[in-house]
Amino acid sequence: GQRAGLGRRAALNRRQAIVFGAVTLGAACTPAQAQGYDLTPWVPGKPRPDLAATDLQGQRWTWADLRGRAVLLNFWASWCEPCRAEMPSLQTLAELYGPDRLVVLAVNFKESNTTIERYVQRSGLSLPVLPDPDGAMARQWGVKVFPTTVLVGADGRVRAVLRGELDWTSQAAARLVEPLLAPVARRVAAAQLQALVP
Repeated sequence: GQRAGLGRRAALNRRQAIVFGAVTLGAACTPAQAQGYDLTPWVPGKPRPDLAATDLQGQRWTWADLRGRAVLLNFWASWCEPCRAEMPSLQTLAELYGPDRLVVLAVNFKESNTTIERYVQRSGLSLPVLPDPDGAMARQWGVKVFPTTVLVGADGRVRAVLRGELDWTSQAAARLVEPLLAPVARRVAAAQLQALVP
């Protein structure tokens, strides 16, 4: 009797710790997590922040380098569970459309290169990862929630900011990404998506 009571109390304490940890982690990552995501259109005429960043492999990224391609800037951190959860679908999305049509840049928020490289190695992430060690890029874009993804059209115009986690291989994501593509790429992507639908 007493042993069973202790076992139930220990299980209850573990459950409380798990719930507390989940609430704490959720609060650290994103309040939008419960709803999935929040999409905010970019204000017309609002200037696009500059892009001049170097990825972990030493490649420099600027808006001029990305001309003619749609871009997703994904702000994330390895401590953020929703960020980790959506990363594989972002990678699949980038592979589906290809680097000539869509570039996904994973902007890591305030973690050391060692921490980022360890995560990249463990997860098999192959997206370009741009370290943001002091959070300057996140501040430029007004990022306060993780993950946050900025959607930029092939014409270089920022279209929207998505806060929270999204399955980037879903139809909802396709409806967000396809309008960003250059017109020829849009037709090819539509044909590819049709081929995937049973």
